[in-house]
Amino acid sequence: MQTSHTCSGSRFGGKMALLLGLLCTLCLVGQVLGQDITHEEYLAQIQACPRECSCPPNFPRAVYCDNKGLKSIPKIPPHTWYLYLQNNLIEVLSADALRNATQLRWLNLNRNKITSEGVEEGVLSTKPNLAHLYMDDNLLSSVPSALPASLESLRLSRNRISKIPPGVFIGLDKLNLLDLQANKLMDDAVTEVSLKGLNNLVQINLAKNQLNSMPIGLPPTTTQLFLDDNNIEKIPAGYFKGLPKVAFLRLNYNKLGSSGVPRDVFNVSSILDLQLSHNQLTEVPLIPAGLEHLHLDHNNIKSVSGANICPVAVEAMEDSSNESVPRLRYLRLDGNDIKPPIPRDVILCFRLLTSIVI
Repeated sequence: MQTSHTCSGSRFGGKMALLLGLLCTLCLVGQVLGQDITHEEYLAQIQACPRECSCPPNFPRAVYCDNKGLKSIPKIPPHTWYLYLQNNLIEVLSADALRNATQLRWLNLNRNKITSEGVEEGVLSTKPNLAHLYMDDNLLSSVPSALPASLESLRLSRNRISKIPPGVFIGLDKLNLLDLQANKLMDDAVTEVSLKGLNNLVQINLAKNQLNSMPIGLPPTTTQLFLDDNNIEKIPAGYFKGLPKVAFLRLNYNKLGSSGVPRDVFNVSSILDLQLSHNQLTEVPLIPAGLEHLHLDHNNIKSVSGANICPVAVEAMEDSSNESVPRLRYLRLDGNDIKPPIPRDVILCFRLLTSIVI
């Protein structure tokens, strides 16, 4: 009887192992099918995986070639959607290596040694599904061209870019994010001609460049504009009339003085977050009624008066539920010559304030 029980248990254990194996296989197949890849494509993709890279069986559309010390791009399998090549020593973006990878959607080339001359002709334009291109921390001197019309985000920060070729963005109607932070762009490089084609841009980052003036030619769809750490000294009157959707504006670490900032230049209903830290302002600009966050720390401001900065008359706000009450909730004034307490008329005007740093 004991022997029979043992055999029975052994058979039961064997069946359980078989069922578990089948379940794992089904899970794997489910994950694969969830990526819209046929069994034949799956096998071809895994078999064509470059020996320098890894291609996870449960994520067959992805090819990981990052942190491998590669000096060149290996031949990439045809059914690749996501290609990770960051943190290598690659000097050339090779058209031949990517020739079969026509389905690419995401290409990460951050932290390599790619120059503008090393971007081979047609290597990007032949990728009709490419949505995200990351080339931060390379040696580019110009924005790459030609770019595919499918592109949604383009990250080119920390290169040596001093030139944006005229018309390079024409046809890129899906591009909504452009990051050019920490390059060598000057005023003559950022123009209406060079930015033409950015019809649906939402965020542009031009921080840490060599701009002396506010950039011209920005698309009216711009919602987030980052201009920190440039040499900007003034903002033209009416500048933001051409940017009716701008909500987040950063101008920290520039050379803005109050004489270069028209008093009502920020009186734009769309602005929610305004950062003017580490400039040379001596006065608080007029605060728009819809503004929620204002950073004015580390300037040369000596006083703040509600009568001068309140966007509406205090008597018009007697009813606390009045929709005209300014929306300011956060105000930073530390690093100036302002001595507490904050004047009463400031508190009366900005009655929704929850935090004042002084």
